[in-house]
Parts: sequence; structure tokens; C-alpha cells
Amino acid sequence: MRRRNFIAVLIGSRVPWTGSALAQPSGKAPRRVGILNPETASVAPVPAFVEELRSLLGTREAPDIILDIRSAEGRYESVPHLASELVRAGAELIYTVGPDATMAAFSATKTIPIVAIDLESDPIAIGFVETLGRPGRNVTGMFLDLPELAGKWIELLGEITPSLSRVAVLGNPKINGPQFTATEAAARAAQIVVRRLEVQDSDGFDRVFETAAKEGVGGVVVLPSPLVLHHRSKIAGLAGRNRLPTIFLFAQAAEAGGLLAYGPSVVDMSKRAATLAAKILNGAPVASLPIERPTTFVLVINLKTAKALNLSIPPTLLARADEVIE
Repeated sequence: MRRRNFIAVLIGSRVPWTGSALAQPSGKAPRRVGILNPETASVAPVPAFVEELRSLLGTREAPDIILDIRSAEGRYESVPHLASELVRAGAELIYTVGPDATMAAFSATKTIPIVAIDLESDPIAIGFVETLGRPGRNVTGMFLDLPELAGKWIELLGEITPSLSRVAVLGNPKINGPQFTATEAAARAAQIVVRRLEVQDSDGFDRVFETAAKEGVGGVVVLPSPLVLHHRSKIAGLAGRNRLPTIFLFAQAAEAGGLLAYGPSVVDMSKRAATLAAKILNGAPVASLPIERPTTFVLVINLKTAKALNLSIPPTLLARADEVIE
């Protein structure tokens, strides 16, 4: 396996640190930064954010800061409760990971600044912000440009299967509405027939992959969702058994056996979110901080899966990959 980007830092649930290694006690109450994450505290968006925030604030004279990390450990139904806990605990800012956390925090407070990384929501359509350039509310952060990303998914599948004429788009209609629309539009623009496959629970994956195989699709775009991330190994196995090339957003899915993954660097997004958080903690109004788009993207190719599907990966595509699994 070849990997170009990696970060792993674990931290506890509530971690205080002084704004400067040489700072004297300020006499003020500690400032509390909440972190709301549906998964575990060890997933990349949490330690990357914490490390960058430490580097930005840790060399300055500043009051003590407490990091209050609330992780749902995969129990998404508990996320709204955790968001309310952070509000009651007096968080001065809340960093949210993913659409469930962002919506829960936004529902819990309209005044505490929220800095989000969200790979699935359209922040204007969902009501988080008024405009991208000037949010006007209490949410800012990192959100995807969905049409551009969807076009790249279709392009990459086409590079591996040049005769691609039919593609399936798999996702959860409750979460992936904007991604469905963007990916279907990108496929039609490339004169590729699109088949929508909707899944709302893990029992649906067997059915939709059987449907895709029967209908002769040449590849599957798997839209991101917590369900997909949790069941990535099952999805990769079904794709292999049905001889279907797949492309995911999550790199973990390619590492679990999916053919391709292409999406933004979560580490980079998390660091840029920390920069926004630092600006807010230093006095910048959240309503005036523009929504940002990812600029660093990661391509992962699983050569073992390609060989199992009897696919030849073009050398030019291999050269562009950030990680090749052999």
C-alpha cells in the first residue's frame, strides 16, 4: 500500500490547554470549544481539527480553552441530545462533523457560532446560510461543490471503463437528494443512461446490486452517507460478486475493497475549519465568514479489486493516484 497523507492523533473527551506554553493564568473562566461528532473521537476530522487549532492558538497569549468533545459512537439518534448538552455547557463555538451534527447544532442554537465540515448538504438549500459569500447566520465552514465532484466521479469511471453507457447511482434519498440530482445531471451531460438505486437500510444493498447487475449497468457511483461508511465492506463485497466497478467519496471504502474513491481530503478540510474557528475565537463574526470549498482532493485506487474485475487501470490514472492499494 502506498499512502501520501496520514494523520493520527487521539485526544480525550474534555481536554484543557493554555493558550501559550508560557502564558500566565488569566483569571478568566476557561473558554469552551464544543466538538460534535456522530462517530468516535478518533476519526480524522476530530484530531486534525484539534491539532490545527492547538497550533493556531497555542502560541498566543489567550485564556485557557477547554475542548468539549461529544461523540455519538455511531448512535446517530443521540446526536441532537449531545448538541443540546454542548449548548447547556456554555460552548463558545461548536465544530460539527457531517450533516447530522450540523443540523443538530443548528436546531439547538441560533446564536453560538457553528463551524461545520459537511460532505452532503447544500448549505443554502437547507437553510444553514443565506449566501455562500456572507452566511448571515451562525453557520460557516467547509461544504462540497456537489456538481463539480459528481462530474469527476463520472469521468473517473469512464476512464476505467471507456465503453461506459449505463451507470447506477446508489444513495439514501433522505440524505443524498442534492448528490442524486448533481450526479444524474453529470451522467446525462456525458450521454450516459442513469439508474437511481435508493437504499435506506443495510438490508437494501443486496437488492439494489442485484438490480444493477440484471440491468447491465457498467459502474456504480456510491453516494456518501453514514450508512455507506458503516457498511463499506459489505458494499465492496456485493460490487465484487456482481462484477460492478464502484466509485466512492470515502477513501476508507476503497481500502475496504471498493475500486475507486475520490473526494476531498478530510484532514485538509478539518484544518481549514480550525482556521475559521480560530478567527471566530479571536473576534471575527461568524455571519461574515464565507463558506469555503475543498481544494485538496484524494484519489485512491484498489488494484487488487481492479484485477479481480479484470480491469486494466490506465497508467496515467495510476500516476495521479494519491494512494494505490496493491
